[in-house]
Amino acid sequence: MASDRKYKLTLLGATGFTGGLCAEYLARTLPANTSWAIAGRNRDKLDDVRQRLDDAAAVTLPDIIVTNTEDPPSLTDMASVSDVVVTTVGPYIVHGEGVARACAEQGSHYCDLTGEPEFVNHLITRYHELARENGSALVNSCGFDSIPHDAGVLYTLRVLEEKHGGALDGPVSVEGVLTFDAAFSGGTWQSALTAMGRPRENREALRRAQMLLRHQYPRKAGSLPMRIRHDKSQGLWLCPMPTIDPLVVQRSARAVEAYGPDFRYGHYLGVRNLPRLAAGAASVGGLVLAAQLGPVRRWLMQTRAAGQGPSKDKRERSWFRVRFRGIHGDDEVLCEVSGGDPGYTETARMLSETAMALALDDELPLRTGVVTPVMALEDRLIERMQKAGLVFRRLEG
Repeated sequence: MASDRKYKLTLLGATGFTGGLCAEYLARTLPANTSWAIAGRNRDKLDDVRQRLDDAAAVTLPDIIVTNTEDPPSLTDMASVSDVVVTTVGPYIVHGEGVARACAEQGSHYCDLTGEPEFVNHLITRYHELARENGSALVNSCGFDSIPHDAGVLYTLRVLEEKHGGALDGPVSVEGVLTFDAAFSGGTWQSALTAMGRPRENREALRRAQMLLRHQYPRKAGSLPMRIRHDKSQGLWLCPMPTIDPLVVQRSARAVEAYGPDFRYGHYLGVRNLPRLAAGAASVGGLVLAAQLGPVRRWLMQTRAAGQGPSKDKRERSWFRVRFRGIHGDDEVLCEVSGGDPGYTETARMLSETAMALALDDELPLRTGVVTPVMALEDRLIERMQKAGLVFRRLEG
């Protein structure tokens, strides 16, 4: 992306846990002499982050921008001097819209870590057209939500194309199964509780967004049957996951020709035994019910503050794996995306690499408006993630 703005990218939220990991990654990875900044509301804390980066002998140190998600003029000022704004400040339904609006208005690119469907759908209905008009790509879900799934499906389709000997010209289905061992952050905890406490708002936001997108992206994309079942080939019980990930994959499928004319996706959590699956489902169900009660939800949110995260030792022992089974006619392939700690170490890399692609790579983004990572970057997304250390591989078939 070529421009004469002061900063190639600005990271908002660098004083938080995940934001700090992003700052460290960017400082190590950005090409020397790249102009970038870290932003937040507390200059002293931002100075501490910059000093920490300096002490670690970072290749490229950032400038500092003082801004506040509750101060729209300051967000406009930040966006106006930045090619790309990266934000780790959530819950996004509370702190994200002003940042995205400023980017859409100023023609800046934007990327975040949100797993909140209501927030994304609000952006689609309110800012998709404005962002397109101003050449801005607002790219959501650029961390573990939802890059391993979004990029993993595209990788699986490329393997299917190779086996088929050309473009996929009939119905295509992909099934993704997640297994992992990891902890999650205070910010993720608060975002999840916020989303669980707003079921009606989520449904209405989805309805409005789908009405807008059907006209712009008319390709067919839907879901595989969402039911609990046992997969003998993997030795796992598969439980449908009602996260943002399948919505992201389906949006990519509607926009990108590689998904074929009629695409279906199934998104599952893989569990070794049925009692563990039942216990997990009961826990999630109880949490959803508790989140409907305002006082209980607020108490639960206070039990884990934003900015908290697991120890370095725990992160180093964490891992994830997503296996994808792709089917097109008689052709079938099995692929896998895997990595280390999904919620922090890998998420910081995923978000940072997405931002660097938008800021530094020629002819990107491929689409503007409110878009998914694959819609914005397509195969370049896979290349960037492989460079960052995620493993994409074909297993069989």
